[in-house]
Amino acid sequence: MNIIDKRNWYFIISLLVIIPGIISFLLWGLDLGIDFTGGSETTFVFQQSVTPKTVTQVEKTFTDNHIKVGTVQSSTNEVFIRTAPLTNKQNAAVNKSMLPLFGPTYRQESFETIGPVIGSEITANAVKAVIVAAILIVLYISWSFRKVPKPASSFRFGICAIIALLHDALVLIGLFSLLGHFFHVEVDSLFVTAVLTVIGFSVHDTIVVFDRIRENLLKSGSGVAFEQIVNDSIVQTLSRSLNTSLTAILVLLSLLLFGGESIRWFVVALLIGIISGTYSSIFNAAPLLVVWQDWERRRRKV
Repeated sequence: MNIIDKRNWYFIISLLVIIPGIISFLLWGLDLGIDFTGGSETTFVFQQSVTPKTVTQVEKTFTDNHIKVGTVQSSTNEVFIRTAPLTNKQNAAVNKSMLPLFGPTYRQESFETIGPVIGSEITANAVKAVIVAAILIVLYISWSFRKVPKPASSFRFGICAIIALLHDALVLIGLFSLLGHFFHVEVDSLFVTAVLTVIGFSVHDTIVVFDRIRENLLKSGSGVAFEQIVNDSIVQTLSRSLNTSLTAILVLLSLLLFGGESIRWFVVALLIGIISGTYSSIFNAAPLLVVWQDWERRRRKV
């Protein structure tokens, strides 16, 4: 199996996925949920135990009154719901609609309008954290791979890992920008969690492949081409990478089917990220090493 020989095709596939997402993000951005924009929080207390049907009825009461619902959570006898900002008139209309459903068995415990849960400062700090993590990853990989024989460079391993990481983040953000524009899929605090999780998974998967390349570089003699070593390393780790990703995907598919509406798009984001992370580790990060190595060799000959 010669994966490296077809590397340009893999790069093209990545660009075909990333470029529409980048254009969408620049034109329309992301459809921000209530966690980013702020809204109202309402808590209802029930005399009887809260059932899934109760939660559905409460949520439907808001949507029937044309109120945008963000998140819905429940405990033994409480339902907590976050929505777009409510006026007192809208709040009264909701309570009026709930009376025929629940009668005197419920009461509104609290109702307040809140600011964004995720403000610009938190978003900026998340971006800074990713940048600092990227720098640390480059330094760590450069140090860990410092014994790779020349002309290979440990620094290139680190940079290629970061490029794969950025690839996966751009795929996820771009696709959710398209989903937000065409299907009104909102991003919330769970989306930020998904992006950070995907970044961690991407680096982990890439290092598995890179570590095998390092081992084979140390074992092989100088007569073996770098391109051949990289290709052999990818093939040797291919089943492990696919099996690891497949187990995670199966769990996420189960959550997608049975996990409920509140985490649906969080699970979708993780699915996209894991698939993208597996692809970039095998078909982008390692082939980029070969491209960079070839470029350096030609540059030295000039």
